[in-house]
Amino acid sequence: MNPQDPYAPPALPTAPPSDDIARHLLGLQYPLTLSFKLLALASQATVTDVAGRTVLYTRQKLLKFKEHVEIWTDATQGTRLAEIKANKVIDWSARYRATDGSGTEIGSVGRRGWRSLWRAHYEVFNPGDNTPDFSIREENPGAKVLDSLLGEIPILGMFTGYFCHPKYIATRADAFPVMRLTKQPAFWEGRFTIEKLGDLTPREELNLFLAFLMLVLLERRRG
Repeated sequence: MNPQDPYAPPALPTAPPSDDIARHLLGLQYPLTLSFKLLALASQATVTDVAGRTVLYTRQKLLKFKEHVEIWTDATQGTRLAEIKANKVIDWSARYRATDGSGTEIGSVGRRGWRSLWRAHYEVFNPGDNTPDFSIREENPGAKVLDSLLGEIPILGMFTGYFCHPKYIATRADAFPVMRLTKQPAFWEGRFTIEKLGDLTPREELNLFLAFLMLVLLERRRG
């Protein structure tokens, strides 16, 4: 009974999530850690939450003219959660579309053309939307440039990640921040943290995870 209004109907119990992705993300604890194996032949990454639970595992398809990244629930690759495919051969205008295990669209991400030359700028779309629902922008572009330049210097390049921490923030169309990706110091791997800053549906969360994943893959290529 509601003590404020004794005549109010009792609250209905919350329905358990019926969507596969919602079930998989249930109980997710932030911040998340996104880690890349730098020396692997095919790009591989694992996302874990603060409790050490694996959220997803990714592996990039080799010898593809178009990007193709498979997303699994863990490294055993027993259950495919999603996949990302480019709509054209890699270029500045490519859109990267994510679908779940049944082929239903999760969302898509694309680089914002020439605006990304100096400061990374990506647009993220929910399914069926032609205008972006989220924007991802680089918060400190100078850090990435310094990280890239020093990374080419023998020995010193091994330590650049310990004082250069590029950050990327995802905001809604109204500029409200919802998620941030920050590079962390690490040897022999790329390591990033993901912080949740605002409310998101499970599909929006996964859409932004995958958008950040593609951003890291593409920005690594740029240096």
